[in-house]
Amino acid sequence: MYEKTLIIVKPDGVQRRMVGTLISRFENVGLKIHAMRFVQTTEEQSKAHYAEHVDKPFYPSLEAYITVGPALVFVLGGTGAIAKVRQLVGNTEPASALPGTIRGDYAHQPLERGSDRFLCNLVHASANAEDAEREVALWFGPDEVLDYAMIDDMYTGL
Repeated sequence: MYEKTLIIVKPDGVQRRMVGTLISRFENVGLKIHAMRFVQTTEEQSKAHYAEHVDKPFYPSLEAYITVGPALVFVLGGTGAIAKVRQLVGNTEPASALPGTIRGDYAHQPLERGSDRFLCNLVHASANAEDAEREVALWFGPDEVLDYAMIDDMYTGL
């Protein structure tokens, strides 16, 4: 089934000049970009995006991390896009992410439970279809998410 999902290249990924590398990783597995923008995430956007975490002890450091600098927010689509992206991104904790995943290859900070330090894990990826729908609507209006044909659609049946 064709799905759309949201990705955020977090400020550490932007600051490390990894945007092009990360976009290529997604495009190389056949995912299509439907929308994209650079943002300076506000506290309000952080609270809306990470609403399920606002009351957790680590939230202040998460908010500090996501608002510290620009991020790249984009929508990807493809058959099984949500699971494909989650697999490509790897485990949330970089130390547990397998080699070959984005976090396994590029994010090397271990999760320090109980620490007030934020976890630099490069990217956010929607966890499931419901989150993807909510997150895409949070960051983009319906007229900003473009549907279009790709030359390889005739071969893949998308």
